[in-house]
Amino acid sequence: METEDLMRLTYLGILSAALIGWALVEYRGRLGAGMRMMMAWGAIFVAVAAGYGLWNDIRGRETGRLMVDDQGRIELPMAQDGHYYATLEIGGTMVDFMIDTGASDVVLNRAAAERLGFDLATLDYSGQAFTANGAVRTARVFLDDVSLGPYDDQRITAYVNDGELDIPLLGMDYLRRYRIEMAGNRMILSR
Repeated sequence: METEDLMRLTYLGILSAALIGWALVEYRGRLGAGMRMMMAWGAIFVAVAAGYGLWNDIRGRETGRLMVDDQGRIELPMAQDGHYYATLEIGGTMVDFMIDTGASDVVLNRAAAERLGFDLATLDYSGQAFTANGAVRTARVFLDDVSLGPYDDQRITAYVNDGELDIPLLGMDYLRRYRIEMAGNRMILSR
């Protein structure tokens, strides 16, 4: 156990002892009522903590919900987390991406690369990308049969990230194929 963890545990122990001591003094003639109240507050605390911890799972991530108008413009709504997401079909496999105009390239996480049929053990991780979390190794791959809405592309260069990445990123190497507009909380892509 690290020193920081030990200090937190000590703090929680002192806080718990103080609360239990207060409850015993406050409810000394009516211990049953005090226990019921403590159990009710404990249940409320656990419910709030569980809701907070599971909030992203409860609300879900809005991925891939796009609309195509009669002019072929793709409209992507802003998700609740402030990002834009799109689902691309790559060789018949649906892959969710976060649109990242700050990323230079299309970046796949390991899970998406495996779903697309790439053998991670045989990839050549000779590239390097510099992220907010530091440098990571990358392997260049090519994606065939890439579709976003009504648009199809062939031989898209992508990089498999050997580091930690929650969701693949759709960077500018792909996005520059489109005209990008921002309208309120919508991103509009057109060709």
